[in-house]
Amino acid sequence: MSAAQTMSHPQAQTTSISAGLGLMILAMLLAPLMDVFSKLATDTASPMMITTARFVLQGLCMTPFVLGSGAWRRFSWRMSFYHAIRAAVVALSMICFVATLAVMPVADAVAIFFIEPIILTVLSSIFLKETIGWRRYTACAVGFIGAMIVIRPSFQEIGAIALLPVVTAFCIAIFAMMTRALSQREDPWTMQFQMALWGVPICAVLLIAGHEAEIDFLAPSLPDVTTLTWLLGVGIFATLSGLFSVYAYRAAPASVLAPIQYFEIVSATLFGWLVFDDFPDPIKWLGISIIIGSGLYIIWRERRVASTKPVTTSETTSVSP
Repeated sequence: MSAAQTMSHPQAQTTSISAGLGLMILAMLLAPLMDVFSKLATDTASPMMITTARFVLQGLCMTPFVLGSGAWRRFSWRMSFYHAIRAAVVALSMICFVATLAVMPVADAVAIFFIEPIILTVLSSIFLKETIGWRRYTACAVGFIGAMIVIRPSFQEIGAIALLPVVTAFCIAIFAMMTRALSQREDPWTMQFQMALWGVPICAVLLIAGHEAEIDFLAPSLPDVTTLTWLLGVGIFATLSGLFSVYAYRAAPASVLAPIQYFEIVSATLFGWLVFDDFPDPIKWLGISIIIGSGLYIIWRERRVASTKPVTTSETTSVSP
């Protein structure tokens, strides 16, 4: 490597990490819209129906782009097993989360879910061999405290339903880790499209099982026009936030992006207020400020570190699927 290449390497790394952070922020700002539309649809559709609609509509939204761009030619069918696992964990996570949204405010469910970045950070250090410094761990902890201040969940009042966002968090942490590993070798469009292709049959099997066993939250139903509108919103925003997330993971380590996911609670609180009239009180605004502050600190810290040192092996190693 030439001296000029060596000198330009930190700048290239900084640009990549900055792009990843920006894409993740955008994904987290859009993601709660999927939750809002899901909650609106729970009046007449089961969590399984909403999850199925997410995969079907995601696939339909992406088909013209995948076919038109020729991305389908880049499909890596030998990785299909891993895309099927990604689809399965997303399906499980969404079923649990939508079931929670049926009885809880959007912001409350999102706040409980926000143990996910902490799980992801730990999993990334173990399986992706990413270097995790004490500052990053501290920022994760501060962001988590901010999330708890925003919502102040009471597990005694919520009951067993409070455990479902925890299941969702663990599933999404696994999904994010796999996305990070696969995104280094596969096109984001093909990744999302293959996940939708696998998600549809997985959901179909669960719908049949729900119908035969008469399980309400898995049972199929015939949606009306209004519900179809809500389901369309679920599919569109699931597609957009998913694509932005994949591109973000291609640009920056998962452990760097994890604290930025706390921005989702900001938009979740905003949309919860606008749509369901759940206006945050001063304590919640304090928590939101802490979340934003921790996220901005991570952006500043990572850009500073990236600009002063070259990429290390531990920062770029990914799991070999």
